[in-house]
Formats: sequence, C-alpha cells, structure tokens
Amino acid sequence: MRLIRKLLVLSAFGAVAAVSGGVSADTKPTIKIGYVEGWDDSVATSNVAARVIEKRLGYQVQLVPVAAGVMWQGVARGDLDATLSAWLPVTHGAYWTNFKSKVVDLGPNFNDAKIGLIVPENADVTTVGDLEAKKSEFGSRIVGIDAGAGVMQKTSEAIKAYGLDYQLMPSSGSAMTAELARSEAASKPIIVTGWKPHWMFAKYKLKFLDDPKKVFGESEHVDSVVNPELEKKAPPVVAFLKKFQWKPGEIDSVMLATQGGEKPTAAADAWIGAHADRVDSWVK
Repeated sequence: MRLIRKLLVLSAFGAVAAVSGGVSADTKPTIKIGYVEGWDDSVATSNVAARVIEKRLGYQVQLVPVAAGVMWQGVARGDLDATLSAWLPVTHGAYWTNFKSKVVDLGPNFNDAKIGLIVPENADVTTVGDLEAKKSEFGSRIVGIDAGAGVMQKTSEAIKAYGLDYQLMPSSGSAMTAELARSEAASKPIIVTGWKPHWMFAKYKLKFLDDPKKVFGESEHVDSVVNPELEKKAPPVVAFLKKFQWKPGEIDSVMLATQGGEKPTAAADAWIGAHADRVDSWVK
C-alpha cells in the first residue's frame, strides 16, 4: 500500500513538473520601456501603454526612468526595448541623427506637439521678439527646466537670435510648474519654457509666444521608437505600438490626475477603463 502511495505521489509530482516546465518555456519576455520621469506627458503615455501591454497582451512591463540622452542610447543598444517619448523632428533631432541606424521609428503617438516660451494668456506680448521691451515687467528672467533639455537649448538660441537681455534659469519640470502656480495665484507675469501636451494648459490660461524666426521649429510629434529586436521578441507589442496614438485632449485627464497626486498606474487604469473602445482599436 505504501509503495502504491509513493508511486502515485511521484507520478503527480512528475505531471506538475511537466506542466510547470511547459509554462516557463512559454513565458513572455519582460518589456523595458524608457521614459523621462520629469515629463508629465512621458509618464502618462508610458503608463497607459504599459498597462495595455500587461492587461491586454499579457507581457510584464518594466518602466525605466532615464534622462533623454540615456533613453535614446538605451533603445539603440537594446538595454531598453522601446520609448514612447521621442520628440521629433527638433527637440530630439540630435539624438535621432546619432541613433537612427540602430532604432526603428513606429510613428507618432501624439501629433501637434510643440515646444517654446509660454506666458499667461493676458500678458501684453505676442512674439518672442516682444520680450525685450517688456524685460522689466518679467524681471529679465525665463524660468526653465533641466539644463540639458531640448527646449532649454532652443531657448538659449532664441535669446541670442532675438537679442534678449534675459537670464535663463535652469530648474526642473516640477520646480518650473511650482513657480508658475505661485505666479498665477499672485497674478504676476512669468515666462516659462514649456511644451504641449502638458497638464498646465488644462489648469491655467496660457499661450505660446509666436516664434517668427522658427528657432523652436514647427509643430512637433512624439513618436514610439523601438529596438529592432523587439519585432522578434514581442510581435504583438510592436503591432500595438504602431496603432497606439492619442487623439487631441485624450491625454489631459491622465496628466491632471497624476499631477493631482494619483499614482500613474491608477490614472492609467482609470483612463483605460473609461475608453475600452479606443483600447480595443489599438489591440485588435
């Protein structure tokens, strides 16, 4: 009797081992997506895409916060599988030139993006060239973000191109919006370096200054860029990323929720739950 029990246990164990071996052999790879932590649109887009990939396609996703240059290098080398935060053709133009032979651009996930100088809607200036005559009003300062950001480089070029006697103040994305919030609360004029999409346009009445010399370039687009090996590693993920694209205004609620203190994954899940048809169109 003992021998029969032992044989049954061994047989059951062997069956379980065989099943587990089959599962591990079919385990899908983890997808690594690089994003820029201080950019609200990058956080929102990356989290929504990650949750769709996990919940609808069955892959684990690791979101990796990095600086823009490291992000591009990581995708080119294969340390990262993808980024959904490639600003082209101007903001990340230098990175594209360096890495375009080692990455694949799957196309825009957000059209009509823009970088430039932003002021309150009621400010008595229309173009970047108007700022010199109003420097006392703005304290001869432009509140910036991270020193190495593309919009900061372009702002330095704009200061020279338009002959502005202004100081560009580096800070961070969160520090810039905190100073914007203080100025808005006190109804004080301010100039910030900024971009669209961004939650601040949903919260405050703001405008871009016209740039007749096109220092900041024309309208931009934010693209999904992947390592070439991802097509072999996870074909359904590549198929999804080719279709994943925001419509105007869709990303705003995700950015605002995150800015208001909600966890990015929770904000992403809420958006996905409320837009099942859109998600279905991406993963068909």
